[in-house]
Amino acid sequence: MVFLPLTHAELPEIDWLDLMPAEDLALLESMPEIVHDGEGPPLLPDEIMTGRVVTAMANTRGRIPGFVVPLKTTEDMRILEFFLVPYFGACIHVPPPPPNQLIHMKYEKGFKLTALYDPVWVEGTILIDRTENVIGTSSYSMAVESIYPYEY
Repeated sequence: MVFLPLTHAELPEIDWLDLMPAEDLALLESMPEIVHDGEGPPLLPDEIMTGRVVTAMANTRGRIPGFVVPLKTTEDMRILEFFLVPYFGACIHVPPPPPNQLIHMKYEKGFKLTALYDPVWVEGTILIDRTENVIGTSSYSMAVESIYPYEY
């Protein structure tokens, strides 16, 4: 029997909602529409921002699509550390996503993006690991194996 390395398509896809406990998903689904009226940032309920996790997701290997929020770059603009978020503008626009909808990532090789609105696939292993940063707080991190453009 011969074992070949997994290719991009062979890794299971991790859905962002898989990272959100049922009680947080219920809170999110029952929220009224957020309207920003210029009187300060709209906020999500405190309870959803606690950073609860789905413990069954610990050590799950797979790939997840998302958008990059750079945290650390080189002089030549290679991204070394970032948050992966489920939608464009998260952490830049308010309110920030709940902590279980941000994944902290470090990638020593670094990579470049043409534009921050370009989505990527990240392959690796999900870890339950809280990271607090001025940009946001994440409940998960990922041991990154590879990053490549999201193909539509």
